[in-house]
Amino acid sequence: MNVTVESTGALERRMRVELPIDPIEQQVDLRLKSVGRTAKIKGFRPGKVPPRVVKQRYGKQVREEVLSEVLQKSYTEAVVQEKLNPVSGPKIETEDENGKTFAFVATFEIMPEIVLKDLDKIKIEKPAIQIGDSDIDDMLLNLRKQKATWDTVERKSKDGDRVIVDFSGELDGEPFPGGQGTEIPVILGEGQMLPDFEKGLKGIKAGDEKTFKVKFPKDYHADDLAGQKADFSIKTHRVEEQVLPELNDEFAELFNVTEGGLEQFMKDVRENMEREAEQKVKIDMRDQVMEALLDAHPIEIPHALKQQEMHSLQHDAMRRMGIEDHDQAPPMETFSDAADKRVRIGLLLRQLISDQGLTADQEAVRERVEEMCASYENADEMVEMYLSNPQILQQLEPMVVEQRAIDWIIEHGKVKDKKVSFKDYMNAPNP
Repeated sequence: MNVTVESTGALERRMRVELPIDPIEQQVDLRLKSVGRTAKIKGFRPGKVPPRVVKQRYGKQVREEVLSEVLQKSYTEAVVQEKLNPVSGPKIETEDENGKTFAFVATFEIMPEIVLKDLDKIKIEKPAIQIGDSDIDDMLLNLRKQKATWDTVERKSKDGDRVIVDFSGELDGEPFPGGQGTEIPVILGEGQMLPDFEKGLKGIKAGDEKTFKVKFPKDYHADDLAGQKADFSIKTHRVEEQVLPELNDEFAELFNVTEGGLEQFMKDVRENMEREAEQKVKIDMRDQVMEALLDAHPIEIPHALKQQEMHSLQHDAMRRMGIEDHDQAPPMETFSDAADKRVRIGLLLRQLISDQGLTADQEAVRERVEEMCASYENADEMVEMYLSNPQILQQLEPMVVEQRAIDWIIEHGKVKDKKVSFKDYMNAPNP
């Protein structure tokens, strides 16, 4: 077998394989003899069909089968011989036979050769979350608001009140889609509506009717309203004042804390806040590691892998949007940058996993499952249910190994703690 390989791109290879024809012809003859022993052809007894008749009837088919098998076997052997690592199946072109050799050309992409470097120089900032009494108070206030009731009041509205209004908006004297509403509740001061609209609802009381102007921001989602000024007329049905429940054992029961009362509830609140902060820190540090890896290792990626990832992202988007008709799917190009990044980081992490021999043992998988189930009331039952499901475990194991790679980089990199309050950290916008 004669093999030659040339590079036709950064990762594309063109491999020509040439084989002597005689062994192939011998395989064809042997296969035809085997077929002749069982062939049923009208006018001949089984096993007595003349070789020329067998060849005439089955020769082309048998030859194609033999050539296909030879091609697949020789392609695999050639790839191993040349120490190539194809990404996906090759494009095969056979050459015209010259009577002496059988030759074909395989074009394919290979995996990039990745050498990870300077991993010990990767800098990572670890948020050190401080949960203070004020953070606990803010959380308790939010929880009380979730269980709040509303009492009708006979006074003018102010921040924190809920006003129930009818409204009708006009643009240049004409109503516009979405500009009307009947008995719409609006809590003042929470930014539910545009600033000018909320401003117009302050200081009103039941029975009031008024008209005011509302300016839509230039980046408003409806293009025909962006940057425009509209006239709104409102009619006030009632003004309601928020009544917060008291912090006591009865309040704790509203959140299914049936034992330990308020004391246990407060403990649960802090633990939940700590868990939420811990999860965000984990995601934050993971993102930092990935960005640092990408910055330190600019690599070429196979076009085939990027296309596969773009397809995957497109299908995920269709599922989230409830789209079944592929013609209505978001354009593939929309996912180009995200797919490029995901393939790059996937290849880099896979190389680290290989270099360090990282695996997912049972203990690590259990820890991941316990993290996932921590917020459930019946956490122990959920853990056992997950661990007894082979399909879930099959999906979890790659995730666990990948997290071990992230943890390895954090352990060997340069980590610096940064103190930050729970409120500032949890309310910070995602990058």
